[in-house]
Amino acid sequence: MYAGLAYVRPEKLDEALEFLEEHGGETAVVAGGTDVMVDLRSGALQTGYLLDVSRLSELKGIAMQGEELWVGAGTTLSEIYSSETLALFAPALQKAAFTFGSKQVRNTATIAGNVVNASPSADTMPPLLIHEARVVLASSNGVRTVPVEAMSTGPYKSAIHPDEVITRFILKPAKSMLADFQKIARRKALAISRMNMAVMAEKDETGKIMFMRLALGSSTPTPRRMEDVEAFLLGKRPDRALLWEAGQVLAEKMVEITGRRPSTGYKEKAAQGLFMRMLYPLV
Repeated sequence: MYAGLAYVRPEKLDEALEFLEEHGGETAVVAGGTDVMVDLRSGALQTGYLLDVSRLSELKGIAMQGEELWVGAGTTLSEIYSSETLALFAPALQKAAFTFGSKQVRNTATIAGNVVNASPSADTMPPLLIHEARVVLASSNGVRTVPVEAMSTGPYKSAIHPDEVITRFILKPAKSMLADFQKIARRKALAISRMNMAVMAEKDETGKIMFMRLALGSSTPTPRRMEDVEAFLLGKRPDRALLWEAGQVLAEKMVEITGRRPSTGYKEKAAQGLFMRMLYPLV
């Protein structure tokens, strides 16, 4: 299974990019390895090289840079959960990290790995979407920046090029507003999301919703902002009836994207109920 597989560990980002320029088409980049190693053992991944970027300092760190919040691509889920900066400026992302896998997985899994794997159920994606995150990708040819929603072109299909490495995520920080991440799974821990959702919302001095961001994952082919629901709520004073109606808008949009299937009846009610539970503190 591992015959002919070579392990490479560069000391600097430039070394990694030079290697990918020559061998990118036959290389799997590994940081935490929580997805790559599983696929390698199962035979789903066939590659000539494993490029270990887990120790590259250029991919580490969480910090405010002016009006932007930077999260290094190699930041682990445990580091995200323990970050005081994220607790202030991106609490939904911090909450997503807390419910991610087991503690052992959180200690090694990275935010970039979760995004590049392009699973519809990736727990970091809805929080990144509501923060309108941009992804910085580097190669020997330079740097490009793309919106995080463009990184997933379909289930388990990533837009990253073979010669590229994600270096960081740039988020729009948010402070002192309702922010939450929740998910539904088959059990309370160590479970892949059947549905996940992230929200941020703020009311003005009259009690009307002045800011609203909502993203849904694991219920559509790729995680996505639900802008129809955001527009429906903006400028309105939330009460139970309004939120229930907005939850119906969410469920209808989800079905419009995915079409009807055997699980649709359950997922419609689940989406509406999860939305109500997360937004009810606004009432």
